Amino acid sequence: MAVHENPRRNSGFHLPSFRGNRTTSASESAVPALTGTSTARAYAFASLRLLTGFVFLWAFLDKAFGFGYATPSGNGWVDGGSPTKGFLGSVSAGPMQSTFHSWAGDSWANWLFMLGLLGIGLALTAGVALRIAAVAGTTMMALMWIAEWPPAKHLVDGSPSMSVNPFVDYHVIYAVALIVLAAVAAGDTLGVGRLWAKLPVVRDHGWLR
Repeated sequence: MAVHENPRRNSGFHLPSFRGNRTTSASESAVPALTGTSTARAYAFASLRLLTGFVFLWAFLDKAFGFGYATPSGNGWVDGGSPTKGFLGSVSAGPMQSTFHSWAGDSWANWLFMLGLLGIGLALTAGVALRIAAVAGTTMMALMWIAEWPPAKHLVDGSPSMSVNPFVDYHVIYAVALIVLAAVAAGDTLGVGRLWAKLPVVRDHGWLR
């Protein structure tokens, strides 16, 4: 007589397996983490853009109307003052000293400087044309760096230049900030960069982005 063993039936009870759940939970939690990091980065760049834009806008307004800070009251551009005469006329170091002296106070220099400050400030504040603003701003910062000439230890009269760093000063930092803001399209957050990018002329000419 053959004896047949009955197959063991599945009792329906299983110990929970945490391996699959752990993998799933890790994958699901990674998505919000990445999203949160991306959002934080976007807002950080947008904040940098707005603050840098205010620096340029304030410089324009103070030089135009003479608020009594860098530009004395009554000596604003609208009052007949020159936005470039004081700065360029006082250049006392560097290879372009005589050139800057010849430019100081010229009408074309005043207009170009003021329009540059205003245009860069508005572009950064609105978040549009950041590539143009980066090129214009970097050019302006480079000229101002040359005018102050941080590598010089002494001025032409022999007095100390008081340069705090012979290579990297705030002009270099502003220039790099402008380039970074354009590279990451910082106008898409807290700005109208996305709407600007959808304009047909901007789509056809990427340098306007």
